[in-house]
Amino acid sequence: TPVPAGDNVVTKVLVIINENKTYAQVKAGMPFVYGLALNYSYATKHTAKGHPSLENYIDIVFGSTWGVNDDKGPSSHKLNRPTVFGNAIKAGKTAKQYGDYQVGNCIQANQSNKVAVRHLAWSYSTDPFEREQCKKFAVPYAKNFSADAASGNLPNVGWITPNNCNNSHDCSIKTADKFFQDRWNIIVKSPDWKSGHLAVIMTYDEDDKKSGNGVFTAVLHPSLVKKVVTTPITHESLSGFLSDVGNSPRLEGAKTAPDFAKAFGLTVG
Repeated sequence: TPVPAGDNVVTKVLVIINENKTYAQVKAGMPFVYGLALNYSYATKHTAKGHPSLENYIDIVFGSTWGVNDDKGPSSHKLNRPTVFGNAIKAGKTAKQYGDYQVGNCIQANQSNKVAVRHLAWSYSTDPFEREQCKKFAVPYAKNFSADAASGNLPNVGWITPNNCNNSHDCSIKTADKFFQDRWNIIVKSPDWKSGHLAVIMTYDEDDKKSGNGVFTAVLHPSLVKKVVTTPITHESLSGFLSDVGNSPRLEGAKTAPDFAKAFGLTVG
């Protein structure tokens, strides 16, 4: 969708993370997402941090794994550290984490077999300011996202965590493709997308443990047309981009990670 000249500066970002797939698997099994990636942009050398899931989510949200190398809950990993979300809010921007099927705000444990707290990294910060903001803005998807999108009130730093079926962890990759397509149909109607200021990122936490932890990443923004990014990037690169959009200092490893915006040719406002 063309936007007026000069209206392609990214001031908002929305991240959607799926589970445990490679570039090849996405190419073969997610025709809608892969088609968007071909039209906009995707990376061929995005490497995740490790295995299992949690350390990758922590790495993006906190800029470092802080030694986390398992999938235990917040009661086992009390990280008195800032996040890309809280720092954005401190800088006068907005942040929100939307949990698919989540009940209540800033959950501290799994909910049923569908909602995994390990995929909701904001819950792991015990910093008083972070915990206060998490309780306000780590919210259920169903009650919040569509209204925020329709009203042009998507956050500067936004994140959707699909449940364990919709993220291709427990269900087919085609299910994840359909989940993203349904979200995309909401996003493209939103004032934030139409203004040219919203970038949407779809990526994976880790690979299938067989591909050197290379993950598929698509970046969707009106200024990007059929762009293939071969620059090596990491989850800490993505962390740095979230901090940049949130107008806050990059965290820990994100300070020295390859520059995400530069790799994709994006301008951050």
